[in-house]
Amino acid sequence: MSKGGNYAGDVTPQAAWQDLVATPGARLIDVRTQPEWSFVGVPDLSPIGKKVILNSWQVYPGMTVDSDFVARLRAQIGSAEGPFYFICRSGARSRAAAIALTEAGLGPSFNVAGGFEGDKDSAGHRGKSGGWKFAGLPWIQD
Repeated sequence: MSKGGNYAGDVTPQAAWQDLVATPGARLIDVRTQPEWSFVGVPDLSPIGKKVILNSWQVYPGMTVDSDFVARLRAQIGSAEGPFYFICRSGARSRAAAIALTEAGLGPSFNVAGGFEGDKDSAGHRGKSGGWKFAGLPWIQD
């Protein structure tokens, strides 16, 4: 785990999964957009009896940051105390979301480094060199 600016730090997908399994209050928040959830897939926490929280950091299709993100997330997490793990495609939006939640006084909030699909490989494809899917962690697709 590496410590970030205004959040608890970056963790690997494997470390996030291990804590989601071991810690009852741990939550995974996927901050990608509806099209990404539908067409690319989402982490599947059903094997551990949990559900992924879906809350877009940016508003599709303009991709502006959603000013209601934190308020909507507060409503979604209720009294959960965390830790909170944020995931996006490759780790940039989720880092920003982890910072926003930390600055709102909630946490600890972590960024899942590499995200759901990881960085692009030498051929320009995602999902082949890092991230949740590459790590072999559970996921589903519509």
